[in-house]
Amino acid sequence: MGTVRKTITVTDQQDGWIKSQIEAGHYTNDSEYIRDLIRREQERSAELEVIRSALKEGESSGNPQSFDPDAFKKRMLEAHG
Repeated sequence: MGTVRKTITVTDQQDGWIKSQIEAGHYTNDSEYIRDLIRREQERSAELEVIRSALKEGESSGNPQSFDPDAFKKRMLEAHG
């Protein structure tokens, strides 16, 4: 996997935060920290897309039906003890 050098600008407060994470031993350098943030955001975006897809599927599945939680519990107890 190739790499690309980027230059970013952060505030003094953000730089302090990054340095504290490195000093705490969570990361070895600034680049590792930034790459971890990007990976986490990629994972979060993928998870949100799964949720959005499920919501769209649910919305297009038809009209909602009433749900009786007591009847559901009874059926589950009968089926699974």
